Amino acid sequence: MTENNLIHETSPYLLQHAHNPVDWYGWNDEALKKAKDENKPIFLSIGYSSCHWCHVMAHESFENEEVAKFMNENFVNIKVDREERPDIDDIYQKACQIATGQGGWPLSIFLTPDQKPFYVGTYFPILDSYGRPGFGSICRQLSQAWKEKPKDIEKSADNFLDALNKTEKVSISSKLERTILDEAAMNLFQLGDSAYGGFGSAPKFPNAANVSFLFRYAKISGLSKFTEFGLKTLKKMANGGIFDQIGGGFHRYSTDAKWLVPHFEKMLYDNALIPVNYAEAFQITKDPFYLDVLKKTLDFVLREMTSPEGGFYSAYDADSEGVEGKFYVWKKSEIKEILGDDADIFCLFYDATDGGNWEGNNILCNNLNISTVAFNFGTTEEKVREILQACSKKLLDVRSKRVAPGLDDKILVSWNSLMITAFAKGYRVTNESRYLDAAKDCISFIENNLFSGDKLLRTYKNKTAKIDGYLEDYSYFVNCLLDVFEIEPDPKYLKLALKLGHHLVEHFWDSENNSFFMTSDNHEKLIIRPKSNYDLSLPSGNSVSAFVMLRLFHFSQEQQFLDIATKIMESQAQMAAENPFGFGYLLNTISIYLEKPVEITIINTENSQLCDSILLEYLPNSIVVTIQNSTQLSALSEYPFFAGKSFEEKTSAFVCKNFTCSLPLHTIDEINSHL
Repeated sequence: MTENNLIHETSPYLLQHAHNPVDWYGWNDEALKKAKDENKPIFLSIGYSSCHWCHVMAHESFENEEVAKFMNENFVNIKVDREERPDIDDIYQKACQIATGQGGWPLSIFLTPDQKPFYVGTYFPILDSYGRPGFGSICRQLSQAWKEKPKDIEKSADNFLDALNKTEKVSISSKLERTILDEAAMNLFQLGDSAYGGFGSAPKFPNAANVSFLFRYAKISGLSKFTEFGLKTLKKMANGGIFDQIGGGFHRYSTDAKWLVPHFEKMLYDNALIPVNYAEAFQITKDPFYLDVLKKTLDFVLREMTSPEGGFYSAYDADSEGVEGKFYVWKKSEIKEILGDDADIFCLFYDATDGGNWEGNNILCNNLNISTVAFNFGTTEEKVREILQACSKKLLDVRSKRVAPGLDDKILVSWNSLMITAFAKGYRVTNESRYLDAAKDCISFIENNLFSGDKLLRTYKNKTAKIDGYLEDYSYFVNCLLDVFEIEPDPKYLKLALKLGHHLVEHFWDSENNSFFMTSDNHEKLIIRPKSNYDLSLPSGNSVSAFVMLRLFHFSQEQQFLDIATKIMESQAQMAAENPFGFGYLLNTISIYLEKPVEITIINTENSQLCDSILLEYLPNSIVVTIQNSTQLSALSEYPFFAGKSFEEKTSAFVCKNFTCSLPLHTIDEINSHL
């Protein structure tokens, strides 16, 4: 079997292409130099391991000997894993959006030898079809143009570069006022689907930060309709096929408006961001339904996405045995054979029918209350719950013996940091130590394997860490360090968070445009130095940086942190008000800034009831630190947040706002009166 240069890479996505007849290179000096030396255009293909249409294009075009021969003769061909190199992906996604109005993966870009794009697109079929030009004919036309009309190509590339440079300019600064939140909430609410929750129509994505913002705005405004919409969204998602009903965890998105038919890949970041919504929903409602979804999701990650070393894997593919969703769907006859007499109750509850609800198969979903099922079968709700639980375990055991979807087992600092935050939030509302242990183990894993001296590396696989960390790696990691610190205030977490916060300011800050670059000042130079400003499937590095700078200021009282947080928020506030869909995380940060964070320090955790009354309350605009003993408090006394607080013989809470602190409070009523 032939091999190309990708055989030396660690990315599972790149290794998938290591035996293509295309003479692929990774993005490296050798490939870029080859393009210049031979004066050949670059064909750049960007994707990721669980991307369905990436697999399709690879099978159609990159495994085709004739197409590969032409590519090898006329282009230098480079493959990039967008999860490893978000900077390269960001630049050329923007080029694609400029040219076509949309982006996505696989991303297919033709570049000059100096990396400037001159033709861009996403998936191309091998032959002209679907209203798209065929990949083979595109390659021939562009190769001919490169040889015969070099000035036209250079002009096109320069136009792209001018447009790209304009995308990096941040809009005019605006004052941070409550009206920003009012306008954003109304604009976001109008995008909502009143029937099934979520935003827009199919395909429908979870948009976790936007749900969080509606919860926060409801608390600020006192308007319950925003909470109700957020809760409806979470209920519909949890009852739909986008949620793995027996295995836990969320699929990438729903192909329909009802959350029934998912795109079956499972991404670590979705299963980190979404559980935070369910933790908040539980705090708001105290309804165990939300807690159950949270636990099933976190337990799925512990069971199936956790490495022996303590890090978390990146993704599961949508396909198994070449068929999307095959691993997850069921025939009713199969269910009946496995479950016997209990099958009728299970099939009624999870809507499994003889004809199926998707391509002759059943995607398990739920549209009935347990009480309805119990009434229908003349039994108790408790008995139905027991049967459903036992049946789910049996089906999960059977499913685990199927051919599993492909696993992308690389470990990314940014996504792992989101998962640490999810486990910390999960521990807060469940008090189940396995969640806190998972969070702390992953922090240790990152410190030991992806932190060298004073900088983070991005990705880890096969005992190898590489690629300098990006803005999202630093900002997400600082954020999760503070999340774990609030629960278990070991000074090492705060010390490291402050160190990395200073590193961000020193190496990523753009003082001219009041925002952070995606890459550090000593990162590889690309055609532009990109920025990340939009909260989409992942929160933007700038939004999270603003949040962590705000948090670091409250712990340290270092003014530069507050100044930078304020400048980021001011530079994007008006865009966030007008286009809230793309700024959910930033709006949450603006919300906490305008509300002024409440600083709550619980000292002496002996009275668990008092502690729980605070931790289980929905207090989104607060910083809550739990001090267990006098040794912890003494070790933290150098930080302004803890100054003047003494250890109490009985559980007490200090509540501080606007730099004014209460006396120690010892009862729930006293605490509530200050909150």
